[in-house]
Amino acid sequence: MTRFVDVPSMVRWLAAAGVENTLTGLTEAVREDFSRWQEFEKTPRVASHTPFGVIELMPTTDFQRYGFKYVNGHPSNPARGFQTVTAFGVLAEVHNGYPIFISEMTLLTALRTAATSALAARLLARPDSRVMALIGAGSQAEFQALALRAAVGIDSLRVFDVDARATAKLARNLEPLGFTVVAAATAAEAAAGADVVTTCTADKRNATVLQRGDVVPGMHVNAIGGDCPGKTELDPAILSVGEVFVEFEPQTRHEGEIQNAPETPVTELWRVLAGEAPGRTTPEQVTVFDSVGFAIADFAALRYVYEAVEGTEFAQELHLVADPEDPKDLFGMINALKPIG
Repeated sequence: MTRFVDVPSMVRWLAAAGVENTLTGLTEAVREDFSRWQEFEKTPRVASHTPFGVIELMPTTDFQRYGFKYVNGHPSNPARGFQTVTAFGVLAEVHNGYPIFISEMTLLTALRTAATSALAARLLARPDSRVMALIGAGSQAEFQALALRAAVGIDSLRVFDVDARATAKLARNLEPLGFTVVAAATAAEAAAGADVVTTCTADKRNATVLQRGDVVPGMHVNAIGGDCPGKTELDPAILSVGEVFVEFEPQTRHEGEIQNAPETPVTELWRVLAGEAPGRTTPEQVTVFDSVGFAIADFAALRYVYEAVEGTEFAQELHLVADPEDPKDLFGMINALKPIG
């Protein structure tokens, strides 16, 4: 049997468990799996780029379980009534290849992205960080705010989006949860006075939504919107100001902010967790997390949900794998159903 969580079940589970509590659990799951980074097979995602957007497969395995995510990124989708990002994921047992879990990952991708940002901020942002600038107030924004509050204590948001309705939506969702939300007229205005800046825009182009002059000593930048060749958010000069951290360097060199500054030295985040490299070393240091998303974070998210929903009303069991009485007689399953009449 294959455990299955569909969108309605995921929504009900998150409502019951609490989004912020879930983000705390997911952040720990990502930390656990990044801490055993060397146990995983690692490969850049397999991507198919078109003028409409990108469709990707993101596989990995720890040689006990295999996982992959199917995900798209289509920036023009909201204008046509569709989500920018949709996804589903699979976990399978390596010893027999049987899939044990299928889950929606449109919501779960937003959660795991926020959890990875939270882990990076916990390692790299100043411990006294309380104010975050959000450049982009779309589908990711609320999850980012809740994850950063749980991880480092962010409680005040300065928000800029080219769509004022998105900023209003974010304020409507987050102010009742205890956040102070200030709408900014520009990205520079949002960044002014922020301890952490999170850029999460969806345009599929080399854009500059955060300028070098917007970055001040002590700031941490989570650049999470850039995730394909030709798509960036930061002024490349920012990358030379401080230390740059990434998930998996070969993938980020191709898809991240550093595609515009290929000489930039980087540190993979797992090395900070392992004590092999320093994170933030001084209060005045500028740190940048150039995040494009990586399969080990998806694996961690799938693993977390698989375990969390076991034995609950939020999971269904599917007969996804044929299981004939004789493993060599697949045809016999059909032949056993004699026509009636």
